Amino acid sequence: MLSPQEIERYDRQIRLLGIEGQEKLKKSSVLVVGIGGLGTVVTTYLAYAGIGRLVLVDDGFVELSNLNRQILYAEGDVGKSKASVACKKLREANSKLVLECYAQRFDRDLGERLVKDVDIVVDALDNWETRMLLNEICVKLRKPLVHAGVEGWYGQVATIIPGKTPCLYCIRPYKSNEKRDIKKTISVVGVTPGLLGILEVAEVLKLILGIGETLQGKMLFIDLLNLEFKVFEVKRNPECPICKHVQ
Repeated sequence: MLSPQEIERYDRQIRLLGIEGQEKLKKSSVLVVGIGGLGTVVTTYLAYAGIGRLVLVDDGFVELSNLNRQILYAEGDVGKSKASVACKKLREANSKLVLECYAQRFDRDLGERLVKDVDIVVDALDNWETRMLLNEICVKLRKPLVHAGVEGWYGQVATIIPGKTPCLYCIRPYKSNEKRDIKKTISVVGVTPGLLGILEVAEVLKLILGIGETLQGKMLFIDLLNLEFKVFEVKRNPECPICKHVQ
């Protein structure tokens, strides 16, 4: 049940979603892996939308070079744990929000424990090795995964529904011993993760509410420099080692 305060707070949304829709958001739980450029946007908008429970994972610390795009952090936060700062600020933004914050590396043990206990997972990561681990866990536990990746003025978004859509490995096969596994500093304009993070939130909200058209079986590519938005159909690989047995 929504409290009178919540009904007032979400009035503009309730006019679109109805009380029932807002209650669905309140009853939902979302895991966000990574609280950087994408993750700070995703968690902020999910918290403000009225999601009931957010689980955050990031083992990083705030750096000055983060501040062109990671909107939850300020100069006074440099050197502090991203997870602790993000959770403090999100609690201040929405006192009704249930928050679980993990200032530790995302690995298989932690991932399986957290993924099985949420409704939807958001990939807000900046490396493909961890992203593929997250994809594998979501496929195994059959949890929807909303993916985004950014670099420069460019980004991509897709929604993975295990057993129904391609998984990330279908779309982009990856082996951890490849040269591209070497971590590099990604150049990025601050608005790129801002826009892509908001699109991830839109996918999450539509999945929870069961409305609209999502990026299931599709990949949206965005070129902000030339203002191009292109949607491509993506198909399951029947020989995918990650999801071929999932129906």
